Amino acid sequence: MTSATRRRADAERNIEAILDAALDRLGRDPSAGMTEIAKAAGVGRVTLYGHFPSREALVDTLFDRSLADADAVLGAVDIDAGRADEALARLVRSSWRVLDRQRTVLAVALRVLGPERVRDRHAAVFARLERLLRRGREEGAFSAAAPPGWQATAVYSLMHAAAQEVDEGRLDAAQAAETLVWTILGALRGGPAGTGR
Repeated sequence: MTSATRRRADAERNIEAILDAALDRLGRDPSAGMTEIAKAAGVGRVTLYGHFPSREALVDTLFDRSLADADAVLGAVDIDAGRADEALARLVRSSWRVLDRQRTVLAVALRVLGPERVRDRHAAVFARLERLLRRGREEGAFSAAAPPGWQATAVYSLMHAAAQEVDEGRLDAAQAAETLVWTILGALRGGPAGTGR
């Protein structure tokens, strides 16, 4: 192994350690500073700032990693097979807890990066869900009373809310997935009185 290869491997390990420490520290305290994160990662401030010149750059990279993880989990579910409501139920059951891990990163990203940048970066994740919701509307499984973008936002909000309820002991973890599926499908199938599906 050459010294350049060794330095590259060390740098990659440091970056992963910093991102893991940032996720942990920011999860405990969204205002955690760079010095605290460096200490938790076992690196010096010079190393931390060498990879991430600002807190914004660190949060930006952490948010990208978080989105890539969520996208991989969501992408593993075949949402084109079967009826749309069945596909959505599979998606929710397989991914609601994984998406919850993004909750902390999302909260910090909203504060540091701003809501517009956060929403723009979610575009690919939301596009996949909106495509499924549109298919469900065409099949008559979901109400057309609200725009698909709003329905997608509601689905993700309910998934995050379920995880928080489990964490705070108000929802049984063993029943959470089915409760969540029932709630989401009920919301999507319903609609104001007098509207069609």
